[in-house]
Amino acid sequence: MSLTVADAVDYKGSPADKSKTGGWVPATLILGIEIVERLSTMGIAVNLVTYLGGTMHLASSNSANIVTDFMGTSFLLCLLGGFLADSFLGRYKTIALFALIQTLGTGMLIVATSLPQLRPSPCHRHDVNCQPANGFQMGILYLALYIIALGTGGLKSSVSGFGTDQFDEKDDKEKAQMAYFFNRFFFFISLGTLTAVTVLVYIQDEVGRIWAYGVCSVSMFIAIIIFLLGTKRYRYKKSAGSPIVHIFQVIVAAIRKRKMDLPYDAAMLYESTSTPEAMTIQHTQEFRILDKAAIVTEGDFEEHASCSAPNPWKLSSVTRVEEVKMMARLLPIWATTIIFWTTYAQMITFSVEQASTMERTIGNFQIPAGSLTVFFVAAILITLALYDRIIMPLWKKWKGKPGFTNLQRIAIGLVLSVIGMAAAALAEQKRLTVAKSVGRNTSTLPISVFLLIPQFFLVGAGEAFIYTGQLDFFITQSPKGMKTMSTGLFLTTLSLGFFISSFLVSVINKTTKSNATAQGWLADNINYGRLDFFYWLLAALGVINFAIYLNCATWYKPRKPKSAIPMETLHNGYGAEDKC
Repeated sequence: MSLTVADAVDYKGSPADKSKTGGWVPATLILGIEIVERLSTMGIAVNLVTYLGGTMHLASSNSANIVTDFMGTSFLLCLLGGFLADSFLGRYKTIALFALIQTLGTGMLIVATSLPQLRPSPCHRHDVNCQPANGFQMGILYLALYIIALGTGGLKSSVSGFGTDQFDEKDDKEKAQMAYFFNRFFFFISLGTLTAVTVLVYIQDEVGRIWAYGVCSVSMFIAIIIFLLGTKRYRYKKSAGSPIVHIFQVIVAAIRKRKMDLPYDAAMLYESTSTPEAMTIQHTQEFRILDKAAIVTEGDFEEHASCSAPNPWKLSSVTRVEEVKMMARLLPIWATTIIFWTTYAQMITFSVEQASTMERTIGNFQIPAGSLTVFFVAAILITLALYDRIIMPLWKKWKGKPGFTNLQRIAIGLVLSVIGMAAAALAEQKRLTVAKSVGRNTSTLPISVFLLIPQFFLVGAGEAFIYTGQLDFFITQSPKGMKTMSTGLFLTTLSLGFFISSFLVSVINKTTKSNATAQGWLADNINYGRLDFFYWLLAALGVINFAIYLNCATWYKPRKPKSAIPMETLHNGYGAEDKC
């Protein structure tokens, strides 16, 4: 057995020694960064809506949009982080840099929430004379939040990939450990979230936000130091370049040759002779417009010192074209999973707003409104445990398969989210009935907050299925060289889900506020609104989306790359070796 890892190096650039690098110890140091990132991001997000409404005196809909825009931007910036890691910095430097950026953002948030000059004078936000935060105060808060979002995006793009780099796929023992790493990775995400929505939210409400955010900053700083201490133990893999650039190269080459006719025989298309036979992908008939990128023409090759090589912006190999086709096939499934995350966004915005108006005491202890999301996280952990210990063995015994397919898990998640929104609408109808009977201006309604548990549990269970299903789908059905890109594509569904939530809230506000006196569905005081109508709308959109998803899932045919023999010679005299 080889004592070095073929495709990895140590911190000096020498081949990585298995006995001195990689394995569980450095992987655990990387997981430490992830748990602190979740602690900070979710600890801020789940309780931010109460700060925006109670301290900054913003309307409910505006508060919800700020939270969803913050979360959406965090996940969208994963694409930027992935691009920098693949093209310039590498995963190690990307993690270290963006962890520092998130620490800086959290420190700025401490300043923004502690100085009296950066928040409006105390008052009840529903009073006529209560003034919301001014532009300067909101500007400082926005700056802090989006610095944190930048740090989160950079971290999430590289943490899981750098963790798996610590295991050798060609070693059966380490390959099994890598699979276990994914389980622990998702567990650490849930553990960080659980700590955030319980301990951190309690500190924010009962001790002070500056103390809670201080815990985030200090924790991340310690995690960075621990991460850097493992520098000599990590395995580093050289980047093959950004897959985003590769995709654009195929598209540009196809556009350049859009007026050319495709050859009658696909064997006349260009295939690189330097590509290992096991890595080539057989030509397919879908998206044939992209095949034009592989048509060989005069001027496609550039002369170098001792050989010629194709200009990638003019000529792409069949394998490279097929990789882009594989990514294109993922898009219908990608598009039909976005609506779930729009539903998810309500769990950390309007559901928290609902909880803040309800009876939350147990004895002498009052449950913070933001901590209701603990039932959401509990549902994820319980669902994963039941699936692993009960559903998978039964399914294997009945169907002979080790669990649901990734598309089946996504479908289950979508169904549960629709049921969750229906449960949320019914709970809100009950809450509004109580508000109407006792007075809509009552600060704490005589109705238990535990009425909201079903919606948290249903959407949480849905996330357990759809998150694992999406991650599995996008990783296993994408080209090997585009795993980072496909993971980023998956994370953009979260981002767009949050942005669509903001868009819907804005549209609903404009269409339901018919005049200056009308409160609309999403009133500043939700006791005067019809939040239940909004939930029913999301449930209806979920049903329509699920029908579209079923069609897309039926159309999609899972496939694996097949070997194809590279062309040793090219037609029309272009038979040059392309590897310099």
